[in-house]
Amino acid sequence: MSSTEIQELGEEPCFRLEHLPGKSPHLADKASPQVNSSWDAPQVTANGVHDIEDRILRITGYYGYNPGYSSHRREEGSESHAETPGSETSGDPTAYQTCANTVLKVLGGLLVVLCISSSWVGTTQVVQLTFKSFSCPFFITWFSTNWNILFFPLYYSGHVATTREKQTPIQKFRECSRLFGEDGMSLMVFLKRTAPFSILWTLTNYLYLLALRKLTATDVSALYCCHKAFVFLLSWIVLKDRFMGVRIVAAIMAITGIVMMAYADGFHGDSFMGVALAVGSASTSALYKVLFKMFLGSANLGEAAHFFSTMGFFNLIFISCVPLILYFTRVEHWGSLSSLPWGYLCGVAGLWLVFNILVNVGVVLTYPILISIGTLLSVPGNAAIDVLKHEVIFSVVRLAATCIICLGFLLLLLPEEWDTVTLRFLTTLADKKTEEHGEELTESSVHTRSRSRANGAVSIPMA
Repeated sequence: MSSTEIQELGEEPCFRLEHLPGKSPHLADKASPQVNSSWDAPQVTANGVHDIEDRILRITGYYGYNPGYSSHRREEGSESHAETPGSETSGDPTAYQTCANTVLKVLGGLLVVLCISSSWVGTTQVVQLTFKSFSCPFFITWFSTNWNILFFPLYYSGHVATTREKQTPIQKFRECSRLFGEDGMSLMVFLKRTAPFSILWTLTNYLYLLALRKLTATDVSALYCCHKAFVFLLSWIVLKDRFMGVRIVAAIMAITGIVMMAYADGFHGDSFMGVALAVGSASTSALYKVLFKMFLGSANLGEAAHFFSTMGFFNLIFISCVPLILYFTRVEHWGSLSSLPWGYLCGVAGLWLVFNILVNVGVVLTYPILISIGTLLSVPGNAAIDVLKHEVIFSVVRLAATCIICLGFLLLLLPEEWDTVTLRFLTTLADKKTEEHGEELTESSVHTRSRSRANGAVSIPMA
């Protein structure tokens, strides 16, 4: 190093031992193995940048300094950058597969949502068509509930078609019976577990059909969406679920919509009675769901199919007497069996069964929130049919009540930790903006330093 370079750096001079001109090369060869390789002089590149950096680090007393460190680090960095694309390429198939699965799940969920909404709208509209020639809501409820018996056979058919390990129907039935306890199904368990749920199921559907005789399909479907708010209130009171302020607001909005719906035509007449029946249907549906969660917990697809078929059997065995009583008391009287509108009846029962199957299958195939959205979409679907086909004219109060109930329903779909997730998302955005600002400052400082180096000035870090 020349004296000029030492004065420019402002440090103590550094001495380097060189071989004397008169010495034997044999001694130099013997001494060379004893010299530590870490003290060898760095290789100077064409532009001399590596040599200058190594001298600066040695002079400033950089801890852990090793000559050639900067050049080695640069070479290692270039090697790591060369390896990085390969590693990213190896991880690309997994990321691509995950992204593809998510896209397929969302698209399948949207398809299930459309099917759920269509089946529920179809059920409601076909019921109203049936009432024109056969106004017996309890018989329709009883007849449709009997079709739930087909749920488990359909599930078992799908199980046989999609699974390699085959099980007999009895084995699969016993396996799905664990929903009722470790002991499985018995007569006492059948009566104890199935009876209350079957009664609530029948009462929910019966009140829903009674409301359809008084109100339009749009009003009844909108009022039925209030069951989500009732489920939250009952879960909070009975199951001690977590309190959420946004869901309390949603429940208040649902109640407000109910009151506005009842006020639309005054608190009298068929309109008020229809609102009361629809709210009663939503209340019994909420009670059914809360009791199911309390006593039976969560159920997979097989257990749900078993449960629905069990309710169908209970309905066929024990509730068949009710339509007969209503027939002989002329509360619901019909003529001969051949005069019944079997096409409409089978259409209602089939659509109802499809709706129940899609709700339970959709929870397995896609996100549960999409299933709830499918139920909500029945409101605009029924409204479109009522306006286009039945030429129904909705008042401003009814439209406002429907919108308030639907908005409350959407608020109830927010997850329990939505506030934490939202704050985390906003914090992440703020951190990203801070990092981008820091990178811009770093790039500007590097640009300034490179310009100063180009002008001949060298900045030395303090030790």
